[in-house]
Amino acid sequence: MRIRPLVVDALIAVALTAVAVLLGQESARQGWPELDAAGYALVALVNLPAVLRGKAPLVVFLFVHSVWIVYVTAGYWPVLNTFAPMLAVYTVASLRSTRVSLPCAALMGAVWIYAGLLTEGAGMAAVVAQAVGFPLVLWRFGYAARRTAELARQLKREQDERARREVAEERGRIARELHDVVAHHMSVISVQAGLATFVFGSDPATARAALGTIAGTSGEALEELRRMLRVLRAEETQGDGAGGVGGDGPEAPMPGLARLEEMVDRVRAGGVPVELRITGTPRPLAPGIELCAYRVVQEALTNVLKHAHGASSAVEVAYRQRHIQVSVSNDGQGVIQDRVRTGSGHGLIGMRERAKLYGGTISIGPLSEGGFAVRLTLPTSAQAAARGDDQAE
Repeated sequence: MRIRPLVVDALIAVALTAVAVLLGQESARQGWPELDAAGYALVALVNLPAVLRGKAPLVVFLFVHSVWIVYVTAGYWPVLNTFAPMLAVYTVASLRSTRVSLPCAALMGAVWIYAGLLTEGAGMAAVVAQAVGFPLVLWRFGYAARRTAELARQLKREQDERARREVAEERGRIARELHDVVAHHMSVISVQAGLATFVFGSDPATARAALGTIAGTSGEALEELRRMLRVLRAEETQGDGAGGVGGDGPEAPMPGLARLEEMVDRVRAGGVPVELRITGTPRPLAPGIELCAYRVVQEALTNVLKHAHGASSAVEVAYRQRHIQVSVSNDGQGVIQDRVRTGSGHGLIGMRERAKLYGGTISIGPLSEGGFAVRLTLPTSAQAAARGDDQAE
C-alpha cells in the first residue's frame, strides 16, 4: 500500500511535536526554564507546520525559523526545537533549486549561532562548527534526493520513449509481414480470376469453384488489412506502417505452424531439450494467425536459450473449434538471474503487440511450481476475433 504524502507529513509533524514536548520535561534538569503555556505554544508552532512542507517548503521553512527565533529569544532551551528547522532545510534542498536552498541552509546556521550567543557558557567554537556542519549535511542530503528524483523522472521518460519506439518498430515489422500475406492473397485472387474468365463459358463448375476461392481469399485479405489498420491507426505509427508496407519485405514465404518442428530441432541443437506436442486436429489457418503463433514461440524459445539454457522446455499447440492455444513453458532450471527481465523487455512488447493485432490474448509470467510460461490464445474466425478484441493485452 502507498501512503499519501500528506498523511506521512502529518505523522512526521505529530512525531516531532511529541518528541519536543517529551524533551521539554528535561528543561529544568538541563538548567533551562520549564515550558509554560507560551513555550508549549511556540513548540507547536515550530513543529506542526511540517505537515505542509511538501506543498509549500519555502513558506514552511521561513515560518518555522521565524517562530524558532522567537522561541530562542524568549529564553527556552534551544535544543527542543532544532528538529523541525533541520527537516525544513532538508525539504527545501530536496524540492527547490540550489540558489534557493543554500541561503536557507545559511539562515539555519545563523539562527544556530544566535542561539549560542544567547546561551551563557556556550562554547562558541563548537556552536559555530555545528552551525556550519549540520546545515551543510542536511543540504547535501536534500540535494542528493532532488537529483535522484530528477534522474528517476528522466529515466522514466526515456524508458517510455524507448518503449514507444520499440512498439512502433515492431508494428512496422508486422506491417511488412502482413504486406507479404496480403500480396499472397492478391496473387491467388488474380490467378483464380483469370481462370474463371478463361473457363466461364466452357466449364461453369470450374469457374464457380474459382469464384468461391476468390470470395474466401478476399475475405481473409480484408480481415488482415482491417487488423493492421486498427493497430496502426495513430498518425505517426501510420507513417511508420506505410513505410513498412511500401518497403521491401522478405522474399521467403512466411513461416507457419508446419515449421515448428524445424525450429524445435534448431533449439535442441543449441543444447536445450524441447518437447513439441500437438493436440486437436491440425487444420489450415489464416497465414497471419500462423505467423503470429510462430513468432511468439520463436521469441519464447529464444528467451530460454538466452536466460535458462539448462531448462527443459515444452511447446504445446492445441487446436480448438474456434481458436488455437499455444504455450511455451520451462522448468526454470539453470536460469541466469542477471539476464532475466522483469516484464518490460522488447521481445515481450513484440509478443503482446502481435497478440493484440490478431484479437488474441497472451499471458507471460512465472509458474507457481517454478519455471516460466508464455500462453497465447488466438481466434481462428472473424467472429471469435471480434470478441477477442476486447480482451487483448
